[in-house]
Amino acid sequence: MQLAEGISVVVPNYNGRELLPLIVPAAFSALRQAGLPYEVIIADDASTDGSVQWLNEAYPHILVIASQQNRGFSATANMGIRAAGFQWVLLLNSDVILTPDYFEHLLSYRSYPNLLGVTGRMIGWEDEIIQEAGKYPVMQGAKIKTAYDFIPLDPSHSDRWPCFYLSGANAFINKEVFDKIGHFNEVFSPFYAEDAELSLRAWRLGYASYYEHRAVCRHRQSATILSVQKKMVVDRVYNRNKFLLHAIHLQGVTLISWGVQLLLELLFRALTLRPVILLSCIDFIKKIPEVRQSRRSLRNLHPDRKLTAVPDVFLQITMQLPIDKITIFKR
Repeated sequence: MQLAEGISVVVPNYNGRELLPLIVPAAFSALRQAGLPYEVIIADDASTDGSVQWLNEAYPHILVIASQQNRGFSATANMGIRAAGFQWVLLLNSDVILTPDYFEHLLSYRSYPNLLGVTGRMIGWEDEIIQEAGKYPVMQGAKIKTAYDFIPLDPSHSDRWPCFYLSGANAFINKEVFDKIGHFNEVFSPFYAEDAELSLRAWRLGYASYYEHRAVCRHRQSATILSVQKKMVVDRVYNRNKFLLHAIHLQGVTLISWGVQLLLELLFRALTLRPVILLSCIDFIKKIPEVRQSRRSLRNLHPDRKLTAVPDVFLQITMQLPIDKITIFKR
């Protein structure tokens, strides 16, 4: 079915009631300035803070899709994007506010062939400090690193900047391509690395992602310090999902090399009494059947030709990012 030209803003929400009165009006303001048909969809992940009730009362014309159980980011994002009626979808975190001209700098990308999408620059809620920018591809040995960003030295330059992946916090997505390559992989639930996996899958299938420095949004970081126990839970999931990313996408010698690196790291962590990564590894092993299914599904998307290997994808991106035109930093 041919999708209508327009923009669907999809906000996955879990207990975001406090910021929704700021996020939603800002989204409508930016959409009106874009000059295209639009809609706003809230995909709620079983919130317990009254988010759904408030939305239904304050914005009865907004489509609110409420899950009855907490399923995590990837499943909630998929639920919202599947309901989107327009060609272009902005996936927007519920703690991210758009600037009025956010879409103005993204619309020219619509004519790009083989485009997965574009991600903008994310700065502080009340300052200009860059929190996220273009995702720069880095491999250390056989390990995929996702924490490196880049910005252009001359932001006024009209160059297009390919990037490793679209940030799930503000991803302007071509829904036609998103549907074609299979949506967010829900094996990554509840959170972390699903956005990197989606874009890496797209690159391997021939679809590009870009960074647009002039499209600015603001992010409110939580002031709450994680308890030691909660930090261990987050670290456990983060490590597991990084393992999943490698196991789904690496091939041949690179996959074997990563396995060796992982074993050495596990041994080192065990000797230094840091058990979280060992627990992550156990969680990863339980997911191996789903890893195999993900690898099969990826091959079936392009049965007639070989998928681009991860090192070749990274080379393809970095060749288009002249080192004298960008600044690379680690988040």
